[in-house]
Amino acid sequence: MPLEFDIKLQAKDMFRFNMYQTYTGFSGWSSILFSIVILGVAGYTYYTQGDAMLPRVFLYIGVSVFLLLYMPMTLWLRAKQSIKASPVLSGTLHYYVDKEGFTVTQGEASGVLAWKQIYKMVATKHLVLVYSGRLNAYVIPRVQLGEQYVPLAKCATEKLPKFRCRMKVTVQDV
Repeated sequence: MPLEFDIKLQAKDMFRFNMYQTYTGFSGWSSILFSIVILGVAGYTYYTQGDAMLPRVFLYIGVSVFLLLYMPMTLWLRAKQSIKASPVLSGTLHYYVDKEGFTVTQGEASGVLAWKQIYKMVATKHLVLVYSGRLNAYVIPRVQLGEQYVPLAKCATEKLPKFRCRMKVTVQDV
């Protein structure tokens, strides 16, 4: 059963994709862990040395907060810039999904991604990500996908090996 839908990406969709990419990998988790360790050092320093080290404690807290906020702010600015700068991302993308794979069309240009070329498909709370490699993915907002999420998830689970498909159908989706 072929599916067709149109998607218009917004900056928040690209931001969510970038956050997913960053915080599901080692660098994202390590930055959070490092920030927590710095907060622990700040607490330990204040506990053991008291008010004498208060400027250093504030410095530790400032560095920790900076590390926690820097990446999301950078990713938000990058998402806004990429949507503005790219005519492909700022335009409407037409998706056609059938037994052969995904066909993405915008204006005169089109691309085909066969099922065997799909690296993995992941569904998050807000997005469906169709990876063509480890880093590159088609970003499909679930809000715009609407009721076609369930047929897409079923098609993906049929066509892709289990380790490549992380799409679940819940009671809310049906």
